[in-house]
Amino acid sequence: MLTRALPLLLAGAVSLAAQQATDAVAPTEQKTEKKTFQVEPNTRIPLSMINSVSTKTAAPGDRVYLETVFPILVDGRIVIPPGSYVAGTITKVQRPGKVKGRGEFFLRFDSLTLPNGVTRDFRARVSGLDGRASEELDRNEGSIKSEGNKSGDTRTVLEGAAAGVGVGALAGSVAGATAMGAGIGAAAGAAAGLATVLFTRGPDAVLAKGTTIEMILDRNVDFNETELDFSNSPVRRNVGEGSGPLPSKKNQSAVPGRWPL
Repeated sequence: MLTRALPLLLAGAVSLAAQQATDAVAPTEQKTEKKTFQVEPNTRIPLSMINSVSTKTAAPGDRVYLETVFPILVDGRIVIPPGSYVAGTITKVQRPGKVKGRGEFFLRFDSLTLPNGVTRDFRARVSGLDGRASEELDRNEGSIKSEGNKSGDTRTVLEGAAAGVGVGALAGSVAGATAMGAGIGAAAGAAAGLATVLFTRGPDAVLAKGTTIEMILDRNVDFNETELDFSNSPVRRNVGEGSGPLPSKKNQSAVPGRWPL
């Protein structure tokens, strides 16, 4: 009888040992589970330009480099610290015309690299520009455009006419016809100013090094807890610091008679 029961007892003992081993492993697996931190779509991230971009020299496919300037937190944890690197691509460029048309380019963000080297590919677009910048952001199209220059063109023509009045009046006084000379000089000066406008391109769209812009995520970006260890990250350098936005072309006086390239 005992002989017959022995196999059953052994089987029960093996089953019990296996169950105990499973119960011992389960808590260990739970302890190693990694928490996920998700940066949600529509999160806005301020950036600083590391290099400069201009419609005068840029071409589709050119790379743009930026760095984050403010920490992004999820559940009280910093997931994107200042000094993280962002890479983007110029997708379209249009130079300003000589008679009409404004400088314009499109910028797409492609990747994010944390200070510890963890990298994510993502998609984001520009959502805001430095308040000091003269460029304009078309939020519907996502393009960055140069300022209009109609007032500058008008000033160029008027300054040319004013200069012509002085020269014409001087010449007219010598010939005894001051008023006629002034009128002829004004017309000639205005014509020279108009020619300057017709042969000069409008302002280029420029984002200078150090300009602050804001990007907005189009999709979520996830990190697990082990990827957010920045204890051994290199010391942050403010590589994005620079002159910032360039002065408005509207505030720069044109020189009558000169045809800028």
